[in-house]
Amino acid sequence: MTGILYPESLPLESGLLPVDGGHSIYWELSGQAAGTAALYLHGGPGSGLGSGRYRRLFDPERYRIVGIDQRGCGRSRPLAIDALDHLADNTTGALIADIEAVRRHLGIEAWLLSGVSWGVTLALAYAEAHPERVSRMVFGAITTTSRDEVDWITGAIGRIFPEAFARFEHDSGRREGERIIEAYARRLAGDDADDRTAAARAWNAWESTHVSLDPNWSPIAARFDEDQARSFATLVAHYWAHDGFLRNGREILAGIDRIATIPAVLIHGRRDIGSPAITAYRLHSHWPASRLIVLPDEGHGGPAMSAAMRQALDET
Repeated sequence: MTGILYPESLPLESGLLPVDGGHSIYWELSGQAAGTAALYLHGGPGSGLGSGRYRRLFDPERYRIVGIDQRGCGRSRPLAIDALDHLADNTTGALIADIEAVRRHLGIEAWLLSGVSWGVTLALAYAEAHPERVSRMVFGAITTTSRDEVDWITGAIGRIFPEAFARFEHDSGRREGERIIEAYARRLAGDDADDRTAAARAWNAWESTHVSLDPNWSPIAARFDEDQARSFATLVAHYWAHDGFLRNGREILAGIDRIATIPAVLIHGRRDIGSPAITAYRLHSHWPASRLIVLPDEGHGGPAMSAAMRQALDET
């Protein structure tokens, strides 16, 4: 092992799996073919697997590591921005079905789930829908995409960044009675390409702002090219405007009894301003088999969180 993570590696196999609605889901396999199956779910929604750095969390001699680019982003096709007329097909329920399709395609009976941020919400929703397919869970940057979480990150957090929030609110172009998140979701899925681009730039400027107190902060422009940035903004706004398609965000905690006995490690940064630790604490409080680790100097991800996730995966 090099440093805090395992050495970089390339996928052993990859492909595009056709699913419903004309979508194809990118999947990749790495690590040990005979190892313990583990699924990694990326954040966003809409971030994609990116460079594949997630593979370095897992011991390649012990794990059969599966990664997917979720519907509408990354190397899955079509991108959300290229099929806006089918954006309504992109829901948490559809993503759960896509995950099941990949599991069946790869012949996996049950797997460990891991992920960060939105990937945690999706993994929890999947586990509650299919608890018999989940052996353990290891998560970082805990979210459940509740209405409270969305309202905080698109509203109340503006008290910390009032200048940037004033621009974000003004640039939303919201109508009377419309929430800011609903305004951006409407415009990002609209017919006017120039307006979609303007909305995406305003959205991503705010995304870069509310994580700027994170010790490991980097702006959106440093992580995504323009198409990726537009897809990211479109999918985040789409999911957040619908509370993650989770019945006002109450579905995760309401269904925790379905996974209450499945062991889990929940890792969160104390300095995560955009996603305060209360979410991780509440989830842990409702989940008897979970263990909560709060990292005092970490934000919404970073080297300390990666090291803690790797350690938890090594201990599994």
